[in-house]
Amino acid sequence: MKFTDEIKRRRTFGIISHPDAGKTTLTEKLLLFGGAIHEAGAVKSNKIKKGATSDFMEIERQRGISVATSVLAFEYNGVKINILDTPGHKDFAEDTFRTLTAVDSVIVVIDVAKGVEEQTEKLVEVCRMRNIPMIVFVNKLDREGKDAFELLDEIEQKLKLSVTPLSFPIGMGYDFKGIYNIWEKNVNLFTGDSRKDIEDTVEISDLASEELDKLIGEKAADNLRDELELVHGVYPEFDKTAYLEGDLQPVFFGSALNNFGVRELLDCFVSIAPTPRPKDSETRTVKPDEKEFTGFVFKIHANMDPKHRDRLAFIKIVSGVFERNKPYLHVRHGKNLKFSSPNAFFAEKKEVVDISYPGDIVGLHDTGNFKIGDTLTEGEVLNYRGIPSFSPEHFRYINNADPMKSKQLEKGVDQLMDEGVAQLFTLEMNNRKVIGTVGALQFEVIQYRLEHEYGAKCTYENLNVYKATWVEAKDPKSEEFKDFKRVKAKFLAKDKRGQLVFFADSQFSLQMTQQKYPSIKFHSTSEF
Repeated sequence: MKFTDEIKRRRTFGIISHPDAGKTTLTEKLLLFGGAIHEAGAVKSNKIKKGATSDFMEIERQRGISVATSVLAFEYNGVKINILDTPGHKDFAEDTFRTLTAVDSVIVVIDVAKGVEEQTEKLVEVCRMRNIPMIVFVNKLDREGKDAFELLDEIEQKLKLSVTPLSFPIGMGYDFKGIYNIWEKNVNLFTGDSRKDIEDTVEISDLASEELDKLIGEKAADNLRDELELVHGVYPEFDKTAYLEGDLQPVFFGSALNNFGVRELLDCFVSIAPTPRPKDSETRTVKPDEKEFTGFVFKIHANMDPKHRDRLAFIKIVSGVFERNKPYLHVRHGKNLKFSSPNAFFAEKKEVVDISYPGDIVGLHDTGNFKIGDTLTEGEVLNYRGIPSFSPEHFRYINNADPMKSKQLEKGVDQLMDEGVAQLFTLEMNNRKVIGTVGALQFEVIQYRLEHEYGAKCTYENLNVYKATWVEAKDPKSEEFKDFKRVKAKFLAKDKRGQLVFFADSQFSLQMTQQKYPSIKFHSTSEF
């Protein structure tokens, strides 16, 4: 198969939502259609607990939430699909924001009963800023929920999207009879049997036909005709160009748990979703069909296998072909590296791949060479933009609870921070280590993983910090900057890259500091 054909048959997308909207269940059902797993919910961890395929960290199984982004790949109807299943929990939002730099399109999952929730709004905003094409999937239709039109209004108003339904529910909750597929012009009847892979689908090209009355009953059929007339009157026709430019969002209805409406979503996705897109670097825009290989690290995962202390750097291939055992330039270090066993993923199952194309995600075994945001090329010096660190919201001192294990603790903290789980700061005054996170739950995850993966125990101490800001001085040798460093000495720290950070204990003190030292800038992200 030609290089350009390989690019055209790839679709790389992320699934985003508020926790509990059914994102991980939807991922599993998509794998079922791709033949990647054979029985839904059958991925047993330790034969005791049933866990979703994509949640493979022990703590995720205990909590029932996704805390790390999983990468899954499968083939469907000749198309190679790469899914990035992201954490929905707001405490892990930073991981999700970074993952969105590696996707070409997104599926947004919304719970029919709860409607649009806070975390969904934040994530969709990031997608809108980047003009990422989005498809909306309204989930859990077998439960009582909001009226379809009410939901569509809410999606338009709260998420500021312009939607067009490509399928429409027939009833809801107890009266849920199925879905009319506007995209394919057929009716899917709902039996409520999740064991059945695919429900009964009946082609209905003419809505006025009596066959519809026989299938779902006269009352439901009349109701559906009225609703579809309203859909065609109110919402715009689907336009693929508008969708690809991020100006129009198709909506599908279904129930992922019952495997209902998922195939329709997948079939439509395969035919309309974008192939790998060009990406901006600091110097130029790189197109996927360029011959020279380029790619960037958007995630690092330590201890994929607790028996072996290994780290995997996840690389999104932007252009060219990535080949096993070929030397590539690590731009930040300025040195060439070879990779003898690059991995492709199916959740925790990994297999070595010889060749990968634009859009693919490859895992490279890493001994500490990579940081998030690093670029690999065939020799060209370029850096991809847009993978910032955000100012944390929670801060704690980290203390060693077992002096005999100080090396293990140091190594564990070092690796977990490279992974982007949280940020590590070292106070200038006394070299004490401070961990900053976006959400409080991350402290538990760090403690758990240090103990179970590195054999190190830690305790925390609260630290009253309102915000950590990165400091940029116009003239580092100026008297003003020297005075700032002297007066604020006990509030200054260095991040992992050695950049100076100012810990403000309140909004007022940050404003006063800004006024007192006008030549110094305070940034809330590390990319300035």
